[in-house]
Amino acid sequence: MTSEILATVIRGDTVESIHRGHLAVIDGEGKMIASLGDPTVITFFRSSSKAFQAIPCITSGAADRFHLTEDEIALAAASHSGEEIHVEIGAKMLQKIGLSPSDLRCGTHLPFNRKEGERMLAKGEKPTELHNNCSGKHSAMLAFSKHIGADIGNYDDPAHPVQQAILKCVSVFTEIPVNDIAIGIDGCAVPNFAVPLSALAKSFANLTSPPDTFDEATRDACRRVVAAMIKLPEIIGGTDRLDTMIMQAAPGRVISKVGADGVWLAAALPSEKWPTGLGIALKVEDGDDVRGRPVAAIEVLRQLGVLNKNDLAELSPTAIKNRRGDIVGRVVASLPMELSKEV
Repeated sequence: MTSEILATVIRGDTVESIHRGHLAVIDGEGKMIASLGDPTVITFFRSSSKAFQAIPCITSGAADRFHLTEDEIALAAASHSGEEIHVEIGAKMLQKIGLSPSDLRCGTHLPFNRKEGERMLAKGEKPTELHNNCSGKHSAMLAFSKHIGADIGNYDDPAHPVQQAILKCVSVFTEIPVNDIAIGIDGCAVPNFAVPLSALAKSFANLTSPPDTFDEATRDACRRVVAAMIKLPEIIGGTDRLDTMIMQAAPGRVISKVGADGVWLAAALPSEKWPTGLGIALKVEDGDDVRGRPVAAIEVLRQLGVLNKNDLAELSPTAIKNRRGDIVGRVVASLPMELSKEV
């Protein structure tokens, strides 16, 4: 199957460009509720995998040993904006573990939050590893590594016990054998995982509605991660970030997690309409994170009844402005109505 048009960029009344991609929506029983394009296309989780990279820290006992709080668990599952609150939580995590930012092997970048980045540049401040959007995930990996007595200096190595445990966790949630999961190195230098898009959707369905076949420690870890994401959406992303805005618009009804290169995963929690919940996976084929992904993701949630028709109207459709600030076009979701009819 070929990809489908997910979003259309219109300037004036003329289509200027399009963003194509794929979608898979699966319920908690594994039934494909809706799809667009090819749900079997293989793609990387990227940062959408962070919940599964954090879960072994919890199931191993490391999170409890180091007394990680709900906001710290949220940061472990976050792609945060590097705002003051995120940096403070990350520093607190490392202090509890008995380590420092220099022990993080994620590298540095300016905060995703534009105002904070501009403030730092104006004052000549250099970002540290704590400003990296993956610092919480890496701190949880360090906690796990220290808890099991493994070398903390190479916790990012694919052969390290921490990364091997994470790979097994991803296998459990995606229901894909370890040997069938393709491995690549993510932007923050740790392994990442490529599986069919439908397996990405299944992983989030299993996260929010863990099956009885999961052991109690894993089920409890799912509850803790999901609860942290729902309660603290501002930690998962930050000011003006898609994940945060979606979860704030539908409090207690959905978790949302973007990944780089046009990936977006979400889960609708069990409800009257969806008794076993939903796992949702979207991949924008050209890797767009800014124009196509937000409008398509929001429209998917509207059509599934997770968001109301007018929720996040400022993001979907998105206005196109010229340098003077005039609105000269729009980016609109182009999901076919068959998606609504199927559900």
